Amino acid sequence: MRSMLAATLIVAGAATLAAHGAHAAPKQTTAAPPAAQTPAETAKTLAQAERQAIQSDLAWTGDYNGLINGEVSDRMIAAIKQFQTNQGHKPTGVLNPQERGQLAAAARKLQASVGWKLVADPVTGARLGVPTKLVPQQASDAGGTRWSSSTGTIQVALSRRKEADLSITKLAEQEKKQPGRKVEYSAVRPDFFVLSGTQGQKKFYIRGSFKNAEVRLLTVLYDQATEGTMQPVVVAMSSAYDPFPAGAQAGPPPRKKVEYSTGTVVGSDGAILADRDAVDGCLSIVVAGYGPADLANRSKEHELALLRIYGASDLKPLPIGGSAKPGAVEITGVADPQSQGGGAAVTTVKAQLTPAGSAGGLAVTPAPSLGFSGAPARDADGRFAGLTTLRLPLVAGPADSAAAPQAALISADTVRGYLASVGVKLVDGSAKDAKASVVRVICVRK
Repeated sequence: MRSMLAATLIVAGAATLAAHGAHAAPKQTTAAPPAAQTPAETAKTLAQAERQAIQSDLAWTGDYNGLINGEVSDRMIAAIKQFQTNQGHKPTGVLNPQERGQLAAAARKLQASVGWKLVADPVTGARLGVPTKLVPQQASDAGGTRWSSSTGTIQVALSRRKEADLSITKLAEQEKKQPGRKVEYSAVRPDFFVLSGTQGQKKFYIRGSFKNAEVRLLTVLYDQATEGTMQPVVVAMSSAYDPFPAGAQAGPPPRKKVEYSTGTVVGSDGAILADRDAVDGCLSIVVAGYGPADLANRSKEHELALLRIYGASDLKPLPIGGSAKPGAVEITGVADPQSQGGGAAVTTVKAQLTPAGSAGGLAVTPAPSLGFSGAPARDADGRFAGLTTLRLPLVAGPADSAAAPQAALISADTVRGYLASVGVKLVDGSAKDAKASVVRVICVRK
């Protein structure tokens, strides 16, 4: 496995012009045009949270293998160029909006395929990322927690033990000498060490830490046949792992006890379409102005859910049938109260849809405010284009509170298929104004 540690920063050089001799004939001169920015200089203009998110996404696509810290490096620029080449684009080293959307969508697809989830270990409290679909079996005891596949092909273990008079160097040497291990890479730092190589017929990766006389080891074992799948996962696990958490950690923040989203009225009988994630794990669901709502259906395949309210007589379903024109859209929703000074106004914002390339789907740019998850998008003629979802970027590295949510669109065809499958009769046509067909959805969790 290649090095996952520090990369060398790019330093941009500057050229100087030679002066003319004192007796040279005077010539008319013009100012030299400003030098074009290098890819590294362009990357440095981005917010650190965005640079970090790009590194994380590139790690998931298998193009980047290094620290996910937001620092611009030769390795990061080379990874961008490799991704662009793989997508059939010119390798400029600078992602344009379409390419950035393709990268984010590709990473999300890969994360979903392995069931990537950031968790707190119930035994040690350590923070780590786990590919839950690859290692669905979990067991804990006083010595730590283990995750594994049903056949043992892939194994993840987080262990702990007390040991006095130890150092990181001694701990690394102990692990190197474990039976059957052939170390191919070793790095020892003041506060942690990394080892990787082969152990019998498996590949192994170990990250160890030592603090207050306690040893904590993250060990990943996987069959060599799974290396193509596991390599980007191991990079993400390495960067997400925090053996002794303090303060903000990687990945999305804990779910709020009260979370606001937008619901789209799709039936006069009280049927309301919602973002599945926004109503997941709710102790109770309330539709503002109408009262409690039942979670009638939660799609297993798509990020959609159906709510039902009862006794309402003034609902105006949004037309869902028909085909929308590609291009700019208008998104109508109810922003989070904190985004509108405690208010509950329904607003409409404009956005562009960006194809997400081979990963499929559409990115929404710019992302609307929090609270708009579940909001309907319409084309210039008022026809339904799809449902908006908002997700905080799942970054395999230190969290940054400034990280902006990423917005995507669930296609109109997917929405129509889902509603038909749960027995909702679709309304055809267009809507010049969708404000009467959206509601605020309030999820209350424990």
